[in-house]
Amino acid sequence: MLKSAHAYAKLPVQDPARARQFYIEALGFTPTWEGQGHVWLDHEDGSSILLFPSVGKPSGDHDQCGWVVDDIDGEVVELKSRGVVFEEFPGNAYVDSITADGFWRAAWFRDTEGNLLNVRSSKPRQA
Repeated sequence: MLKSAHAYAKLPVQDPARARQFYIEALGFTPTWEGQGHVWLDHEDGSSILLFPSVGKPSGDHDQCGWVVDDIDGEVVELKSRGVVFEEFPGNAYVDSITADGFWRAAWFRDTEGNLLNVRSSKPRQA
């Protein structure tokens, strides 16, 4: 059944070389397979991302991929040091690019292709 199968995110990219560079240099991935503009990125936990060439643009209206992290503050600082620019959306309060309200602490950024990505704390916000 699907609940025991490997799941992966598929992200469209208009410029595979540019996207590959972002995922390697800014996010720290090492491709595990590449071919015809496709780039496969494995995570240490067994999940993966496939970057695939596309003439269509992502809507960017919703998160297309996210990571659950133990230390969101440290992760955001590290990503900023690698050139990642975080976004803040109206209606939310932020401290250092991380939501200061809501159930989870989270931060959003885009890749070079316009895909909206996020990092989220592994534990709910403490009241």
